Amino acid sequence: MHRFLPLLLLLLPVLALAEPAQLRIQGSNTIGASLGPALIQGMLQAQGATAIARVPGAVANETEISARSRNGLALDIRIAAHGSSTGFTALGSGAADLAAASRPISEAEAQRLQRLGDLRSAGAEQVIGLDGVALIVHPDNPLNKLTTEQLAQVFSGQIARWEQLGVPGGPIRLYARDDRSGTFETFKALVLDAHQRELAADALRFESSDALAEQVRADRQAIGFSSLAAVHGAKVLAIAEGDAPALPPSRALVASEDYPLSRRLYFYLPANAPPLARALADFAQSPAGQAIVAEQGFVSQQVKALPVPSQADMPPRYRNLADEAQRLTVNFRFQEGSASLDNKALRDVRRVADYLRQAGKLQSKAVLVGFGDPKETPGRAALLSRLRAMAVRRELARDGVEVKEVTGMGDELPVADNDQQQGRLRNRRVEVWVY
Repeated sequence: MHRFLPLLLLLLPVLALAEPAQLRIQGSNTIGASLGPALIQGMLQAQGATAIARVPGAVANETEISARSRNGLALDIRIAAHGSSTGFTALGSGAADLAAASRPISEAEAQRLQRLGDLRSAGAEQVIGLDGVALIVHPDNPLNKLTTEQLAQVFSGQIARWEQLGVPGGPIRLYARDDRSGTFETFKALVLDAHQRELAADALRFESSDALAEQVRADRQAIGFSSLAAVHGAKVLAIAEGDAPALPPSRALVASEDYPLSRRLYFYLPANAPPLARALADFAQSPAGQAIVAEQGFVSQQVKALPVPSQADMPPRYRNLADEAQRLTVNFRFQEGSASLDNKALRDVRRVADYLRQAGKLQSKAVLVGFGDPKETPGRAALLSRLRAMAVRRELARDGVEVKEVTGMGDELPVADNDQQQGRLRNRRVEVWVY
């Protein structure tokens, strides 16, 4: 027996290498249905992996991906896409290495998972793309837009017939995602809770956005909500919040998060996340990863410059910008109750600096325009909006950007309802314009 011990010790490293490297992802169906697997396959290809195979799991909305690394190591990646809340639960139980979520982690979840590190830190909370909660109806429905208040009335059952919205159609049939879904939690927070309503008991519930959209497209009396990437031929409505104009979930309006039901897609990594999880998060943030985000029907975070049509009701300073400059498809936003940039904005600083560098516009070509919400003290909203723009200027300066001008426009041009806390937070933003 003793003669075999040295041989066994020599073989142990080889046996260890034979064990497959595993990555377990749980959470959002919006991410896990197609985006997550596509990002994983893209990462593996970029790493030079071979024998990449993707098969459905034994349970619906689960996927298994296997491959062999460039060094010959077996890789085993498993995705369970049953809703954002299930991802945080799985992190807590040790059943997942990474949580995918289509809404931010809640205060209660962050507190419960403190032993895994600060999941709200910039390293743990990573925005991998953007999406819009799209309100969808049958393609033949003549309705074009709704307010968030009307949506709350419809989905709570207070408005029960299409005629109450000014179009023919009879009884309204409601289609909604299930309670574990981040899509539902986003809709609930931005629409139902904001107007003190609850979802009607007779709403049909779905775990999958794809299945919901297919049903809405086939039902003349239906209205539902899904990921923008899972509309599947249904008609998409423009949405208005408060006094802001009705906006469609276009890519540009979702990228800037001006669309009222815009949302962020997240990866959450605990402090002890395995190397494969960190490699996936890094790949998702890269230009190659963001290209996959766009290919999968979501909105990437790659910065572009777009013209904005000048309108007569714009403030004069803003109309001059629209006439002479272009607006970048990113808005900087801030931590709640703070002048500090949020985690997405911190990464967007680098993206904007990279864009300006590649465009040859690092020096005196960018204008920062700050906005805010109304304040009781005259001039305070304008002052705070300018201070936000100055905070962005400081961050950009660290990346070599010399800003041409900084201005604060106070509570002008709101994109959300100032009567709601979430609306006030969205109105506190900084736009970037380039000449």
